[in-house]
Amino acid sequence: MLQALSLALEEARHSETANDPVTDPVGKLLSVLDAKGPLKISDLMSEVGLAHKPTFRGNYLRPALAAGLVEMTRPDSPNSPAQKYRLTDLGKQVVTRKPV
Repeated sequence: MLQALSLALEEARHSETANDPVTDPVGKLLSVLDAKGPLKISDLMSEVGLAHKPTFRGNYLRPALAAGLVEMTRPDSPNSPAQKYRLTDLGKQVVTRKPV
């Protein structure tokens, strides 16, 4: 009985974190954008301490974009050298509600 309860609690804990789009990397990205404002990808990577662009895009940027927490300043030209990323209104709400 105790083992079944323990297993149920563990599953509930995992399902709760799986539905939360604000993982540690995304939270770190949000806090940088909140403090610094819109930044280019190279500046964002520098601020979070990463040099490997695929890792940054896969773990930080894409999840934040998919969750609607971050947006491009030039959405019609995503490969523009002047492209920057900024918090959306939802991203600002998440930053103020959740300590990162």
